[in-house]
Amino acid sequence: MKHLVVFTPSGKRGSFETGTPVLEAAQQLGVDLDSVCGGRGICSKCQVTPSFGDFPKHGVFVDESAVSAWNAIEQRYHDKRGLKPNRRLGCQLKIQGDLIVDVPAESQVHKQVIRKAASSRKIEMNPATKLYYVEVLEPDMHEPKGDLERLKTALAEQWNIDDTHASISIVKKLQSILRKGDWGVTVAVYSTPSESLRRIVNIWPGYHDASIYGLAIDLGSTTIAAHLTDLRSGKVIESSGVMNPQIRFGEDLMSRVSYAMMNADGASAMTNEVRKAINKLVLELAESAKIEPEDILEVVFVCNPVMHHLLLGIDPVELGQAPFALATSDALYLDAKDLNLVSLIDDARI
Repeated sequence: MKHLVVFTPSGKRGSFETGTPVLEAAQQLGVDLDSVCGGRGICSKCQVTPSFGDFPKHGVFVDESAVSAWNAIEQRYHDKRGLKPNRRLGCQLKIQGDLIVDVPAESQVHKQVIRKAASSRKIEMNPATKLYYVEVLEPDMHEPKGDLERLKTALAEQWNIDDTHASISIVKKLQSILRKGDWGVTVAVYSTPSESLRRIVNIWPGYHDASIYGLAIDLGSTTIAAHLTDLRSGKVIESSGVMNPQIRFGEDLMSRVSYAMMNADGASAMTNEVRKAINKLVLELAESAKIEPEDILEVVFVCNPVMHHLLLGIDPVELGQAPFALATSDALYLDAKDLNLVSLIDDARI
């Protein structure tokens, strides 16, 4: 009996007999799936992710019985080096039904290179996030104000910065930082014309003269391109990109909307995947630039409406049918924790 097998992101497909290893099927179709050990389960280069559920674009429903069970060779490799969740070895995974198979970027021989570059032009530097050094009055039993209130007073008196707001995560670390800095601290304050409140996004003991950074991220349906920028100089110091992992749910926007329509957890699955990819990309950029991720205090995302909704965790179904209504057509201002971007500090502004 033959079964339809579709490989993503390439879209290559073919029919294969029951029991055919996924690696063999990939090789016959010319799918870019790496392997150097001859299918013996040693090199782990052929890792793939089988996808289950309804895929109307491909005209198949994939049940978990469409693949062979986890075997001893996979378990041996997992015990020694570890396999990511839902990953299987293509040389050990056998076809037992219609199947959708995702080939992750690290398993591709000819890996994708993202070439979206940041253009350079003259701009007037006026970042939303700026650093301010202040000296805060010490506690006084005769004037019982909290540390946060005295910090706000210092910002108002020394820098004319009123109406500041601090989250609980700032409040929790404020006392130790004030005392470590001997009541002199550097405060990162975020403000935009659209918001009346100014937000304290981070604080350091003493005078903090290091750079702070922002990220510009182009979240496309195929690729995610990110540019790390020094918020003081405006210089782009590092750029990188990855394939959008949502591509395994559908190569184009409408196929992803269809996947959300046909699967109860489809939208949330795509949201989780793209957020994980962004978190990984942030850490890789910081490591490459030799900076701490906690110094990235601001991120701007640009994306089309479907990518926008899926990043925010908004069901995109309304975008798949007339009148194509957006949940919101305005820009949103959020904290990193609102999007579960754990690679950034909670109060980094989005």
